[in-house]
Amino acid sequence: MGEFREAVELIRKYEGFSEKAYPSGDGSGYIVGYGTQYYPDGSPVKQGQWCTKEKALEYLFDEVKAICASLDDLHLHLDHSMQQALISFIHSIGWTPFIYSSIVDAIERDDLAEAADEMMSWIFNENHEVIGGLLDRRREEVSLFLREIDDSPWTSTEVLMTAFRNYSAAPHQVRAIRVLEENINPYVLAEFANNFRISESPWIPLCSEELDSLFAT
Repeated sequence: MGEFREAVELIRKYEGFSEKAYPSGDGSGYIVGYGTQYYPDGSPVKQGQWCTKEKALEYLFDEVKAICASLDDLHLHLDHSMQQALISFIHSIGWTPFIYSSIVDAIERDDLAEAADEMMSWIFNENHEVIGGLLDRRREEVSLFLREIDDSPWTSTEVLMTAFRNYSAAPHQVRAIRVLEENINPYVLAEFANNFRISESPWIPLCSEELDSLFAT
């Protein structure tokens, strides 16, 4: 499986290894090894089952080969990096969600930017909350997807742009911004402030009563 080394490493990195089966996040079944939900014979992973790392790699290689074969059947004219990126992506979200997404249509139209944007939209859990691990994984997958056609890695996530467009100063939005400011690298924050030209924007400070109402629990 050396030809799909990067896909395998991405999956191993973000799925992690579990020798004991555990419930999937969406309640659809159990997961073991490196994200395996079904064994090569098609039987589902069940509660209480175990596997070694060696066996987990066998399962993973079988899954990668199956995904690769299904992609080949679509005749999308993918380069090698695109294929590896999509193998990791499909292993993460599943074949059915992938085939019913707009990604296939975008690739067929050679609109790779749209395909990348659609891939980056798969970063939420069932409660529509952004998952940090998925965000990092999608960035790596999209960067790999566009590697052979773009010298500059694609890193946009649209998370901040969406937040800016929807900002209404609601209490939960203000709290989210405060938390982000507290946790972001101060040098990155300073550079953002300069590039955004915050000092040139009209600023009306909030009075203490307004601040209290925003942060009231």
